[in-house]
Amino acid sequence: MDNKVILLVEDNPDDVDLTLRSFKQHGISNEVIVARDGVEALDYLFASGAYSGRDKNVLPAVILLDLKLPKIDGLEALRRIRANELTRLVPVVILTSSQEENDIITGYKLAANSYVRKPVDFNQFSETIRYLGLFWLLINEPPPIKI
Repeated sequence: MDNKVILLVEDNPDDVDLTLRSFKQHGISNEVIVARDGVEALDYLFASGAYSGRDKNVLPAVILLDLKLPKIDGLEALRRIRANELTRLVPVVILTSSQEENDIITGYKLAANSYVRKPVDFNQFSETIRYLGLFWLLINEPPPIKI
């Protein structure tokens, strides 16, 4: 499980801390790259900007994507991820507090693999993160990424 990278796209520092603590608490020791807005996430994925030296052929096992982000929101980031041949098949889990039906519908229309509402309660949040980690890193069989 350790060699698979998780890309966490989240602008709320409290949610970042909770997610990282939950992974650690449940023994998920994968490297987590944190992008604080949609631009930073796309820069990481496409090896541009601050990540221009990164090997763009090394992709995350899963992207945990918030929707309400500065600069480029989550749905637009998802649209660009799916439009690019390199990242089209990378699993994307929308992890958000949004309860808007339109966000759910649009997320799935843009080929999100899953839509998960962030629980407010810490214990429920922690369990949700545990299940996400176990499923996407251990149980799920990712598509072979061909460059």
